[in-house]
Amino acid sequence: MGRRIIVCDGAELARLWGRIGAADDEVLTWIPREKESRARPPGFHALQQGRSAESISRLEPEDGDEFALVSEDAPFIRATISAIDEAAPWAPVLVLSDKVDSDELPEHPCLLRAGLRSLIRDDIDQEFSHLANLQRVVDLRNLIEPLDKLGIMLQPDPDPDGIACGYALRLLLGRKRPTAPLISFGEVKRPENRAMVEALGIDVRTVTPEELEEFDGLALVDVQPTVFGESPPERVRSVDVVIDHHPERNGYQATIRDIRPSYGSTATILTEYIRAVGMEINPRLATALVYGIKSDTQLLGRETSRQDIAAFSYLHAFHSPAILRRIERPQLPSDGLRALGRALSNTTVEEGIHLLVLGRVREDVIPQVADLGLQAEGAEWAIAAGIVNSDLVFSVRNVGHVRAAGEVVRAVVEGLGVGGGHRSMAKGIIPLKAFREVYGNTRRETIRTALLDAFLNAIQG
Repeated sequence: MGRRIIVCDGAELARLWGRIGAADDEVLTWIPREKESRARPPGFHALQQGRSAESISRLEPEDGDEFALVSEDAPFIRATISAIDEAAPWAPVLVLSDKVDSDELPEHPCLLRAGLRSLIRDDIDQEFSHLANLQRVVDLRNLIEPLDKLGIMLQPDPDPDGIACGYALRLLLGRKRPTAPLISFGEVKRPENRAMVEALGIDVRTVTPEELEEFDGLALVDVQPTVFGESPPERVRSVDVVIDHHPERNGYQATIRDIRPSYGSTATILTEYIRAVGMEINPRLATALVYGIKSDTQLLGRETSRQDIAAFSYLHAFHSPAILRRIERPQLPSDGLRALGRALSNTTVEEGIHLLVLGRVREDVIPQVADLGLQAEGAEWAIAAGIVNSDLVFSVRNVGHVRAAGEVVRAVVEGLGVGGGHRSMAKGIIPLKAFREVYGNTRRETIRTALLDAFLNAIQG
């Protein structure tokens, strides 16, 4: 390892560098400016002949050494780069300046430019972000601490993001399962989601609206009350906490509401809470949050913010690859494969829509088929529909640069059922009774024609 040779333009910038905190392997030098005090900045020594190859040579640069030039003056930087290039032509150079742009710098085989005060500003902004998240956690803990029993509520058929966030919130609040259970109106159904709760030992209890009365408080994570229909149960219209990354909805009350639609996952929000309080993170929790971010952003490829990337990077160092492999490779049901085969035998892509009607299937098969359906040539939308008990359930996927899937689904189910979701993925549920009243029957071809027409109208409208 070589040295870092820091060359500061004048005493002011040298003192700034010293206040930032010099590293042990840095050689600190400064070139005095005319008419400024010759008082030596602490820890620095002056380059007596300034911006010359002879002056640089006195530093005895060796192979592996690196230079940093700290200046806001383009002529100074150009002259010093020329001197370094003559004295140590192998040496890489980092220019730190907020006022000199890259196009003002000379040609050099190994040169980078970055900001100086702007880098410090970024660090300060990050710390203020941590401070804001710390305040949110303080408020959460103060609100929840007096409650004997808190229900941490997830969406029906909870997804990895919601499961991870419920688990993280419970740990963040210092609660155990009996005093803060994870609850949902629908059981965990998709194979990979069942594999997740089994591998991580997370229990999600299915409850009825009436059972919510046993809780002193409710915290909703990765979901808002409006997901439960136009007239959600009275108990979820006024809750204690809502933490979510979906578009904000009205029609309910929450004492604490932290909704960030620009984030790709709610797990990112909980990760920021954890970092702000300095909470120790174990492999199970890290793996849950990593999978939550990964699944909701399709491995940081869809609707991803810089905060998602930072959270994923932070968690990755703590997660368990072995547990993650167990979650991501669940067993596929044979009846689902048979239903997929029947649907694929009679399917086409029409006006960019790939519609697969599966018949009567397990609900967890439907979103898996929708994921696969988007791979068809020419498909901008994939819709997989199946009959589950007394409902027609459909999952929707799109390529991401077309109309938002959640908006389209809400238009399709309006007056018939419920639905919603993200820009590129969504879900809808229509009771079979309501479907028959409008379309006459629930035969496969009737479902296909009705959904295709409805989605074409919604997408184009």
